[in-house]
Amino acid sequence: MYAENEILFPAYVIPELRGSRGAAWQGLVDRLLTLPETHEEVMAFMLMMIRLNGCMECETDSYRAMRGCSACALQTLRRYKASDENLLELYANALLDLRTFLAQTRLPAYAALVEMA
Repeated sequence: MYAENEILFPAYVIPELRGSRGAAWQGLVDRLLTLPETHEEVMAFMLMMIRLNGCMECETDSYRAMRGCSACALQTLRRYKASDENLLELYANALLDLRTFLAQTRLPAYAALVEMA
């Protein structure tokens, strides 16, 4: 009855987002697909999507959550009116935020992602 959903944006949804934007976005997704799920670049993408999707405010019994993370992320990207270059800037900012946080705390990347979200 319910779609597959998580508390925070999961890495397994990343491949499903490949065709949702233009060539620059597809290039980023293609690059991330070559990296392990625990790589800081993948984690930064997850952080960007958590921020963009509003995952922290999502309730598990909400309509959005019941539709699942894939549907939510795809809808968010379809509704995003700024350019792909702006999305890549959001990703670069998330990567910088993650690297800064990791350097300050020395937490594992997954723990840092939860703390930062």
